[in-house]
Order: sequence, then C-alpha cells, then structure tokens
Amino acid sequence: MRRLTYLIAALAVLAGAAQAAPYRAPRTSTGRPDLQGLWTNSSLTFMQRPPVFKNLVATEAEAKTMEAGFNSLVGDLLKPTADPKGGAPAVVKEAPQADYLEMDLHLAKVNGQMRSSWIVDPADGKIPFTDAGRKANRAANTDTYEGPEGRPLSEQCLTAVGSPDGPPMLNTGFNANYQIVQTPDHVAIEIEMNHDVRIIRMTDRQHAPEAIRLWLGDSVGWWDGDTLVVETANLRPGVSVAGLGGGFAYSATTRIVERFTRTAANEIMYEFTVSDPASFKKPWSAQMPMRPSKGPIYEYACHEGNYSLANALSGARAEERAAAEAAAKPAAPAAAPARPPAKPAAKAS
Repeated sequence: MRRLTYLIAALAVLAGAAQAAPYRAPRTSTGRPDLQGLWTNSSLTFMQRPPVFKNLVATEAEAKTMEAGFNSLVGDLLKPTADPKGGAPAVVKEAPQADYLEMDLHLAKVNGQMRSSWIVDPADGKIPFTDAGRKANRAANTDTYEGPEGRPLSEQCLTAVGSPDGPPMLNTGFNANYQIVQTPDHVAIEIEMNHDVRIIRMTDRQHAPEAIRLWLGDSVGWWDGDTLVVETANLRPGVSVAGLGGGFAYSATTRIVERFTRTAANEIMYEFTVSDPASFKKPWSAQMPMRPSKGPIYEYACHEGNYSLANALSGARAEERAAAEAAAKPAAPAAAPARPPAKPAAKAS
C-alpha cells in the first residue's frame, strides 16, 4: 500500500513537471524557431495608457468603460455597411458611411492579464518625451495644403495609416495583418496596409551608411536563443509614428530594438525598445502579443483611381482665390448717417 502511495505521488510530480515545461516553438529546416505564417496585432489596447486606467493590468470595470467609450466614439464605423447574405447593396449617390473598422474591440492579454497599454516601461505607460521630442512630434503631425509634400505621408501612400508598418509595428483599426517568411539569410515581414515588406538581414549586424535613410529604416537581425532580435537604424527624421493612443517622430539618432518570441502555438510575443537621446529622457519599452490571422492578406491599393489629394489641393487654391478676390474688392461707401426726424412746428398762441 505504501509503495502504491509513493507511485501515485511520483506520477503526480511528473505530471506537474510536464505541465510546467516551457513551450518549444516548431523549427525551420535550419533549426531556428519557426515564426512563419499570418499574424495580427488587432486590439483595443493603446500604446500609451489612457486616463481611465490606473495600472498596467486593467480591471474588468476599466475594460468595460474603455470599450463602451470607444464604441461611442467611433459610432457608425463599427456597423456593417450591408447584410453579407443580402447581395450587393443598392447604388446610391452618396454612401452614408464610406469608412469602416475591422478590429478586435477588446484589450489584449499578456499572461492572461488585460493590458491597459503596450508601454511597460516607464511604469506610467507614457512616452518620456524631452521638450525637443514633444516639439518634433507636434511638427511631424502638422499638415498643410501648400502642396503634396505638406500632406500626411499616409495620404501620399508613402507610409501606412496608424503605423502598422513601423517600426515599431503598431495596431490600427483595419488591415492589421502580417505575413512572416524566413530564410537562412533573411526574415521578411509583409505588412498588409500599404503592402510594404520589411527585409531583415541576418548575415551581419552592420547597418548601411547613415546617409541612406529609408521609410522603414535599415534592419539587421540575429537570434538570442529562441528570440529573433531586430535592430533598426537609419530612419528618416521627421517621419511620424502615430498609432492608437499617441506616437512620436523619428530623429537622426532613433534606434529601435524589437524582439519576436514564439511563446505558444497561437502567439508571438512582440516586444520593442525605442532609444533616442534627442527625443526621450530615457529608452522606453513595450509588449504586444500577436496571434494567428485567418487571412488571406489582400492587396492594399492606396489611392488607386482616387482623386482626393488633387481635390484637396485644388480646394485649398479655390479658397485662396476667393479670399484674395474678397480682399481686392473696393470697400463699399459708408452710408450717410440718418437724419433725426423733424420736430413738429410750434403752434401759434
């Protein structure tokens, strides 16, 4: 009986050890962790912590308040434009809603806990701007109508809306899908929005000359155990990274280190640290889970057959002409002051 008791206890210990065994990612043909496939980072979690939250880990009550507030803010953007089973909608001259959102309207979870922000350091969940960094961020998000160069880069189809391309790669309201492909010498990450592809060199850690400035920067990578580490430099100064809950602008000294770790069959833990003494009081770091996407990734045809940029600029010129014409018109003569009514003649006594 005592021997049987020992055997049961030993089996229980072995079962517990098996459950506690760390996840081992599948391997590629070269023995590296396999990150390949379709992934998404769609979530309601913002990069910086909104005022509704007190801590990094959100409570159920805080999460419900955040979800209700977001739903109220975006309104019709969450409603389907047509019944998917009802065929094509009727042709109308003006669509009641031309934009839409396709996003997970819940907070992301890390280790089973709802996250109130991607930023984990500093503890307040805020970007630690210097005065110069805050000023640069405002300048990068100031638009003009003087010419196409003054319009947002996403409107020029040079970068994506909401910065899903990055780096860092942030969640946005739609097209938040990625495809990762690995070879022994490179890792490629296709970003659905704006159909950009990040090419990460795995052959050396030497960046291109500083004079070569790219929209997505120059990325080199290496393996730290089961984690893919990517360092990006040579980013274009003045480009804005503007995701949900705020962003920042690149400077000539911005460096970003990303870490991709396959933590489960249905998760890649994506972490990044942003360093830039010109813009931040100290480096700051964030965590973001990526989960499988059903796919497929569709073509993102930015501004194909779209006249909005030309129309916006021609509208601005029309407003300028109207203002100039109004200023050139001679002022109307001032009206003569009205005479007071004549007093009635006095009666003779």
